[in-house]
Parts: sequence; structure tokens; C-alpha cells
Amino acid sequence: MDSEESSRPEPAYLPPTVERSAKILVVGPFGVGKTTLVGSVSEIEPLRTEEVMTQAGAGIDDLRGLESKTTTTVAMDFGRITLSDTLVLYLFGAPGQRRFWDLWEGLVVGAVGLLVLVDTRRLDDSFEVLDQLEERGLPFAVAVNQFPDSGRFSDEDIREALDLLPTTPVVHCDARDPQSSLQALIALVSHVGNRSLQETPA
Repeated sequence: MDSEESSRPEPAYLPPTVERSAKILVVGPFGVGKTTLVGSVSEIEPLRTEEVMTQAGAGIDDLRGLESKTTTTVAMDFGRITLSDTLVLYLFGAPGQRRFWDLWEGLVVGAVGLLVLVDTRRLDDSFEVLDQLEERGLPFAVAVNQFPDSGRFSDEDIREALDLLPTTPVVHCDARDPQSSLQALIALVSHVGNRSLQETPA
């Protein structure tokens, strides 16, 4: 057990003040940091379904910029974060490879919103993911995961490159950092709440 795991708080039960829960789906292309984000921010030991990558994936999984990656999610990641005294988020990380996208059909059921992780080194990999989201009509926010060798781009540059609506939040985060990951989730939850208010009849 590493130091991060040994220091992780393990609240077995939710505080009695919690009144609401929300399901959030964390999506993005292969190798963008979904498992890392869920694991960094979860207040419980995260559930992971990672398997060692084999030769069978050679030529299928694009490893540009990911040469050190040795495992991949094959079903989902799961974590939990108590966002306030009254609200808890259940986080589901979806596998990024196209051959696992059928699993999204089940994972997206009941979700109130999606956090889309992108990597500016491989931004074109995000286009198909965003196309999938448009078909579902759920609110989403884009979180730019900052890798050590990532370029730095403005929100406007990211928005233009991904053809995002002006109302879609764009945030920058380090998926390894709990506070940074938390801020990305807060941006999504705020966006979901604002959209719900706009859609509520006067």
C-alpha cells in the first residue's frame, strides 16, 4: 500500500446531513487521465477495472505520448466525493476506447452531467467523444488535463478547436491533484445547476 492509499480517509457512511446525490460520468479518449482523476478526488478507495495492456491492442490503441502506459480501463472506475454537507457525487469513469463505447449506454443512465477530459497533445482524439455526447443531450464541462509536456492554450483556443458552445465550461486541471480535480467537478455541477434553472418554467 502506498502513502497516498494509506492516508486516504475512509468514511464508510455518508454524513447524516446529506440530502441529495448526483451521478457524474467522467469521459474522454483513451489515456487522457480519467482513472487518475477519479482516484485522486475520491474519498473512498476507488473501484478500478484496469487490465494490463497486451499485444492484442497493438495497432488499435493509439499510444502517441503514452509510451509508459501499461494498463487500461475495461469496464469503469467508481469513486465518491461529498461535495457539501448536503450533496454527494458518485463518479463513474468510462473506458475511452471505441470498442468499449457500448458500455456507455448503461453508465450514462441516471447521470446528471459529464466531465470530459481532454489532452491538448492529442486534441483530435476528443472529437468522436464530443459527437457521442451531443447525441445524449446531457450537460457537460470540458477539463483540460495538464500533462508535463502539454502546451498551454487559452480557454478561447480550446473552445474554438473543439467547436464548443459559449456556455460550455472549459477548465484546466491536473488529474493527479485532488483539489484541481475537485474544482473541475465543481465547475460541472455549477453548470448543471445553472442549466436546470434556465429550463425550469417560470
